[in-house]
Amino acid sequence: MSGIENQRDHEIVIIGAGIVGISIAAFLAEAEREVVLVDRTGICEGTSSGNAAALAFSDILPLASKGVLAKLPRWLLDPLGPFTIRPSYLPKLVPWLYRFWRASGEEAQANSLQAQAAMMRLAEAEMLSLTKRAGIEHMLREDGSLELYESEAELKAAQPGWDEREKAGIAFWHIRGGELAEYQPGLSPRFVVGSFVPDWKTVSDPKLLGKALWAYAERAGARFVKGEAKSLSASDGKTAIGLADGRKLSAGKLVIAAGAWSHHLARQCGDGIPLETERGYNTTLPVDSFDLRRQLIFGGHGFVITPLETGIRVGGAVEFGGLDLKPNYARSEAMLKKAAMFLPGLRTEGGRQWMGYRPSLPDSLPAIGRAKGLPNVFYAFGHGHLGLTQSAATARLIRDLVSGQTPAIDLAPFNPQRF
Repeated sequence: MSGIENQRDHEIVIIGAGIVGISIAAFLAEAEREVVLVDRTGICEGTSSGNAAALAFSDILPLASKGVLAKLPRWLLDPLGPFTIRPSYLPKLVPWLYRFWRASGEEAQANSLQAQAAMMRLAEAEMLSLTKRAGIEHMLREDGSLELYESEAELKAAQPGWDEREKAGIAFWHIRGGELAEYQPGLSPRFVVGSFVPDWKTVSDPKLLGKALWAYAERAGARFVKGEAKSLSASDGKTAIGLADGRKLSAGKLVIAAGAWSHHLARQCGDGIPLETERGYNTTLPVDSFDLRRQLIFGGHGFVITPLETGIRVGGAVEFGGLDLKPNYARSEAMLKKAAMFLPGLRTEGGRQWMGYRPSLPDSLPAIGRAKGLPNVFYAFGHGHLGLTQSAATARLIRDLVSGQTPAIDLAPFNPQRF
């Protein structure tokens, strides 16, 4: 048992060593707070290691506003489609789907969009600043993104979303015909129009970025304890944390940033938060599988293709199936088959398949704030597809809350008790 584990009392404990927990540790360690990060696997070894690598600061539309509800009946009939629910899991999901439907109302959409736009402005500023302070700006790529459509009608259906982005000051333009090849050579001619977002950024590899940020946090004094947090309770004005192997930690302040597992811990703090799990799949191909210039987004098919330092990642889509069902890697294979049709020169051999758990709340906004039953506990989870994108902003907001400062943006829309 290491010295840090023998030391019972800690100023701040963070549960969850994904990109959100790592970023929070970095911000708090910079502020000279004594920080311990706890995770059952390791630093950036879970969902944060295999995401699509996008810093999607322009992705301000709530999931429930993207025409998803109209497409749901067709998608649910396709077990390999962009959005599916495991039949055995559907009864469990009904309450979440009801809240998702409520979030698709006009007023709810408008409120979510406004909150997401404010969050994204903060996210971009804080991520650029954090990577600069950590000396890892070189791990960010500024190639823009290209969303592709197979018809003008498909673009027209998506246009309201682009109008909202324009209102938010997000730059983009539509390109057609032969001009598409200038942005990405080798595309299938089935794509006739695309939307280019010049300020869209990606990272060279999300796992490597997370580990590099942790190295910075560690240099600032943060420490790591490997262990699975199982129980939480109030103890002499602090929070007692029981690990699965019987060890105990005590935290003056506790931050729960455990991704898709966070609601189990939140329940012990008096909060029933409707967190669900979007299971995402991908295949990472060798680097030389295609001359990919930038992230390509196939919105109508629910997946993206991203160039990484370590390969070409084909992945996305949504499968609701909870935390316990076995992966269905036929979904990865279906996306890869489509990718080969969309990029006819793509070599699909030698790929590594992966599945991860995205923590999703019905209104597409994370839970950021205090626990109901334990005042020294703070929540930082539920980012859905946007954990990497919003990690530094979340870290800034948690630092503000822990330090008793006024948060950088209005946190009312992110209130964990809003449901």
